[in-house]
Amino acid sequence: MIYTVTFNPSLDYVVDVKTFKTGQVNRTEQEKMFPGGKGINVSIVLNHLGIKSTAWGFLAGFTGEEISKRLDEEGVNTDFIQVEEGISRINVKLRSTEETEINGQGPMIRSTDIGKLYAKLNTLKAGDVLVLAGSIPDVMPQSIYMDIMKYLEGKDVMIAVDATRELLANVLPLHPFLIKPNNHELGQLFGVTISSKEDVKKYAAKLQEQGARNVLVSMAGDGAVLLTEEGKAFESEAPKGKVKNSVGAGDSMVAGFLAGYLKNKDYAQAFKMGVCTGSASAFSEELATKEEVEQLLKNHAFPF
Repeated sequence: MIYTVTFNPSLDYVVDVKTFKTGQVNRTEQEKMFPGGKGINVSIVLNHLGIKSTAWGFLAGFTGEEISKRLDEEGVNTDFIQVEEGISRINVKLRSTEETEINGQGPMIRSTDIGKLYAKLNTLKAGDVLVLAGSIPDVMPQSIYMDIMKYLEGKDVMIAVDATRELLANVLPLHPFLIKPNNHELGQLFGVTISSKEDVKKYAAKLQEQGARNVLVSMAGDGAVLLTEEGKAFESEAPKGKVKNSVGAGDSMVAGFLAGYLKNKDYAQAFKMGVCTGSASAFSEELATKEEVEQLLKNHAFPF
């Protein structure tokens, strides 16, 4: 079974305004609302690909109810922890001549709430997959990803981590099955600018030296690179298409990689699936569908 954890889910309100002007009344040309959060995105895309998962996390208030409702309508299994104080955040994405984001704070998560999450972690079995993705609310310990991985040591749970900076660096000694930084996040870990695939391979290898098993690095329009625990390196240019929405593309890559790997335990096929799923989401206003992914798999020429 696959479980995803989103510590700070959101209701994402995406609005298009032709020419946004401050200090004036602006009217939208188009508006959409989605359940948001990196782990939630992974669960949605897995569901699109025909693979069941369960989304964990913390919800509160009327926005939390709406997030849960929309995921239920998507057919995504959920088992959220209800938090008493505050509301799940609303994130506003304003698309005009420039893109602007306003992200909410999220609810108050107490130690008793975190304890309920650990009770769920106790149910994990050998061979299960746990995806830890996204940022951590300020009210929670910033060591939570590392704490969870330490708690699960010896359980033979495959853990994928999609996070940045210390959240990611702290888990490396605990040997996560998969980490997925983008090239900018990879550079931040080492204080360098990374723009070429050779640079990606060099610094991804350093993350493996620090403990990561498989390192998947997305490079937006420049493609992606995978270094596997078997010592192999795969790389690819990005499939051709018009980018409509970059939100969720990285999460989709994680979902595609896991879907591809779990099918036959083949890293080359997992990489292909990850690349095409991430791109399919980038080329769509919403998250990738199975048909969109299959079309890219059919059309994109991989160099291996």
